[in-house]
Amino acid sequence: MDYQDINAETIDRWVGEGWEWGKPIDHDTYEKAKHGQWDVFLTPTKPAPHGWFGALNGKRILGLASGGGQQMPVFSALGAKCTVLDYSPKQLESERHTAEREGYEIEIMRADMSKPLPFADESFDLIFHPVSNCYIREVKPVWKECFRVLKPGGILLSGTDHYINYIVDAEEKMIVNRLPFDPVANPEQRRLLEEEDAGMQFSHTLEEQITGQLEAGFILTDLYEDTNGEGRLHELNIPTFLAMRSVKP
Repeated sequence: MDYQDINAETIDRWVGEGWEWGKPIDHDTYEKAKHGQWDVFLTPTKPAPHGWFGALNGKRILGLASGGGQQMPVFSALGAKCTVLDYSPKQLESERHTAEREGYEIEIMRADMSKPLPFADESFDLIFHPVSNCYIREVKPVWKECFRVLKPGGILLSGTDHYINYIVDAEEKMIVNRLPFDPVANPEQRRLLEEEDAGMQFSHTLEEQITGQLEAGFILTDLYEDTNGEGRLHELNIPTFLAMRSVKP
């Protein structure tokens, strides 16, 4: 089975078990967004700054690997025209149910973000890409595709991992794994993930995450770090995630 199919099955199972990132927003949250009270997250604990978005009314937004009914309903409430792409059927089902409940239109597409994106050049004004590229092996092709499908002046908002989570043990007390963490190439790392029911996850360097965007043609305009939100690394305030705002010239 392809590793992305393993991830889709794993995430579907997590959603069924009540996964935090698979719970759609409720009606009250949607109504508050319509009145300008809203937050969305690229990383676990810090909301993305509203100033990163600009005016959203009438803008075309792509939620890249952003299913689950958490961000697209907010953007729709703010007047954006949304498309969501995800590989988890359960996450897309949440998007569909939330849109039907609140009565807005959304384009829902099941596709693998590690492959070329199924959109024409310069299709979107903004891409919202919360932490998810830890589930794919190669990151740089994603940045190139994001650049292609954004309009000139378009904004890429991305949440990415620091790779620190992949070098420590389950208690986050000892450094036990070598980098890159790649369960396709390393059977022992795959065994560790299978024992934890963690799907297929991959570490990525900051060069892949930041320089990869610059190589694709983006201009990095802002960033912030974030923690896991729980566990020993969080308690020690050790950042493990990075959120970035980049612009296509």
